[in-house]
Amino acid sequence: MHKMNLAAAAAIIGLSLSACEQQQPEAPTSTATVFEGARLIVGDGSAPIENGVLVIDGTTIVAAGDAGEVNVPDGATHVDLTGQTVMPAIYDTHVHLSGDRAGVVNDLIRRAVFGVGAAQSMGRDPDELIATRSDLIPGGARYFSAGRGITRPEPGRPEGIYWIETVEEGVAAVQHLASVDVDVVKIWVDDRNGQYDKLTPEMYGAIIEEANALNVRVMAHIYSEEDAKGLLRAGLPIFAHGIRDQDIDDETMGLFAANPNVVLSANLPDRGLPTDLSFLEGIVPADTLAGAQAENVEDAATQETFGIQARNLDRLHDAGVTVALGTDGNTPWAPHLELEDMVASGLTPMEAIIVGTHNSAELLGLNGGVLGPAMDADFLILDGNPLEDITNTRAISAVYLRGEEVDRSVYP
Repeated sequence: MHKMNLAAAAAIIGLSLSACEQQQPEAPTSTATVFEGARLIVGDGSAPIENGVLVIDGTTIVAAGDAGEVNVPDGATHVDLTGQTVMPAIYDTHVHLSGDRAGVVNDLIRRAVFGVGAAQSMGRDPDELIATRSDLIPGGARYFSAGRGITRPEPGRPEGIYWIETVEEGVAAVQHLASVDVDVVKIWVDDRNGQYDKLTPEMYGAIIEEANALNVRVMAHIYSEEDAKGLLRAGLPIFAHGIRDQDIDDETMGLFAANPNVVLSANLPDRGLPTDLSFLEGIVPADTLAGAQAENVEDAATQETFGIQARNLDRLHDAGVTVALGTDGNTPWAPHLELEDMVASGLTPMEAIIVGTHNSAELLGLNGGVLGPAMDADFLILDGNPLEDITNTRAISAVYLRGEEVDRSVYP
């Protein structure tokens, strides 16, 4: 009897344990996250998806589409975004980051806070800084670099760049830049209002030719229409600024048409009109915000300068020239102001978004800028609709870069 009771008890305990195991909640069967209910701005120019689903797994987008058409993985984590908008992250193709490792890290984290997924530093980076590009900063934007740019001597301006006086020096500079694997070669073709000699057509022609031979592109800072024409004739692939001295003529339009693969990183100047900077409150330090507000004023002369570049941008964009986003300087939130400036120039909000996402990602060679399968999971969640008002790109609820949510409370 005693043995039978023990056996019966063991059986009962076993059954009880088995029942308890069956009652435990099942572990997730998928590592995917499903964002549902939001408006999706895909970034490729297609119509927005009003009741969209975005599925990511790890660093990659698995699917994006209408709620009734996307297969949602079983066991995935679900995030309800009803009433919000999702768009790709913004990429900035022309900035000037800090000149040291610690400063660059801070610059990239600050940009991520504002939904910028990558930044290309244009022309003042030493070789040792370029070597850190492969380091993905947690919670930070990706880093691209032109290394040390090339120009004629400009005493009194920042050094640490290539000051050349001969074609041979220009070719040697390109060879070194290619050896350290820069993302692009930066040249300045500008006499700074008559202060300095500028690169001659022979110099920049040789630079472009050598860069082509070494499979690296050249991106040119310009000011005048005359220099833009010369660079187009020399086969320049990328402009780092638009034409700033006058409204472009038909000859320039013809040169752009004859070079259909040329990309314009428009880099518009301040409009000379105040804009809403309230989106900076609670994120940037008070003194930083105060400085931005002090410059956020109406200025007639600035409006005139902006008008030239705005008309030129609108005309080139309408003619089919590919436009990318660049902001110059080192202001982390500047891409949002640039998007507003593009719309003020004549682009639609959708066209401006494509410039800042898809086109800029392509220029940088990134697998991003579009909400689609196999693309990088870099995107913004917004509390407003930027297709109705482009300044709603500033109404950021969350930022995801490489599939991870960015801590927006951190602004070093």
